[in-house]
Amino acid sequence: MPEFSHLNKKSQPVIVDISEKRITGRKAVAQAIIALPENVLEALQKDDFKTKKGSVFQIAIIAGIMGAKKTSDLVPLCHPIGLDNCNLQIELNDKNEIVIECTASIEAKTGVEMEALTGASVAALTIYDMCKALSHDIVIKEIKLMEKTGGKNDFKRQ
Repeated sequence: MPEFSHLNKKSQPVIVDISEKRITGRKAVAQAIIALPENVLEALQKDDFKTKKGSVFQIAIIAGIMGAKKTSDLVPLCHPIGLDNCNLQIELNDKNEIVIECTASIEAKTGVEMEALTGASVAALTIYDMCKALSHDIVIKEIKLMEKTGGKNDFKRQ
């Protein structure tokens, strides 16, 4: 049975020892989905997703990248790592929801799923912040890992 990797034998918090791991290419993709009220969606589409604060999607992309780079500052037991790449895509799906996809990659001893999840989360929060003047009825529906490769266990959501 798997055990929590961030607890030692005395159930004290620890950072995972990666000193014996080998460097491999690692990649993770995370997704966040935001549901907007109709009036917010209409206002955004009318102005091509631009507001007085700037382009909602462009600012969210920059915020997501910045968030991914700061993951170890936000999540206490994450290893501080440099990212080789971080890419965010934002679009509307057929349900008129905003879908954010964050892909992070690195050659390292540890994975980047927390960085991808943080990037998607911060981008979603940025969209909320930029749209909240029109409505607080904005829902960040889900944030989830879609896939990860390059570590001990690869994962791909079906």
